[in-house]
Amino acid sequence: MFARFLGKEYQRKQALSRAAPGPLADYLATPFPDKHSDCRDIRMVAIDLETTGLDPNKDDILSIGLVEIDGWGVKLGTSWHRIVRVEKAIPGESAVIHQITDDQSAAGAPIEELLPEVLGRVAGKPIVVHYSPIEQNFLSAACKKLYGAPFVVPIIDTLEIGQRVFERRNHLIQPGDLRLFNLRPRYNLPQYKAHNALSDALATAELFLAMADNLYPEAPCPLGEFLSKR
Repeated sequence: MFARFLGKEYQRKQALSRAAPGPLADYLATPFPDKHSDCRDIRMVAIDLETTGLDPNKDDILSIGLVEIDGWGVKLGTSWHRIVRVEKAIPGESAVIHQITDDQSAAGAPIEELLPEVLGRVAGKPIVVHYSPIEQNFLSAACKKLYGAPFVVPIIDTLEIGQRVFERRNHLIQPGDLRLFNLRPRYNLPQYKAHNALSDALATAELFLAMADNLYPEAPCPLGEFLSKR
């Protein structure tokens, strides 16, 4: 709790002191952008994980998708999507949602091969997600297991932004209102197929840009105003 109060830069340095030499230490050695930075001037990475459940202590990452935001636009050429090989059988209810079967997972790469690529792509950049506990907790659990220290990153959570917009406008939040694909039509964004890590990362990136432009159409768009409080 105290570390959270001191901010991400303090957490980054603390994690760096604990991390084993390797990909996480290299990632943590890169400072984060200042919270006073204009979002339009910095690079970010939208990322999404598909998992077998919600508990990183017993569930697995099934796939990872990410895409970079730069120049206040989504850079499709940076798109990256991988299926993760997991050792356990994928629960049937999970396969129905994510459409990732045991055979597809077996053809993927283990998380220890994929995580260095993820860390390299997000080093020094805030990540943009929808419902931050999934990405934060699962990536942190993987980093602790493989490298001995947590994954620390500045996070922009479009679900939190959507909630704040509803509250500021005194709108009653109905069940499902804050889901990614229910928020997008409010900003005239097209619908994509849900529960694919790459398309969800792209959808999240577009939603953030639309939200930020709506809230700060002309004035500087301060990073600190969007960072997750979790």
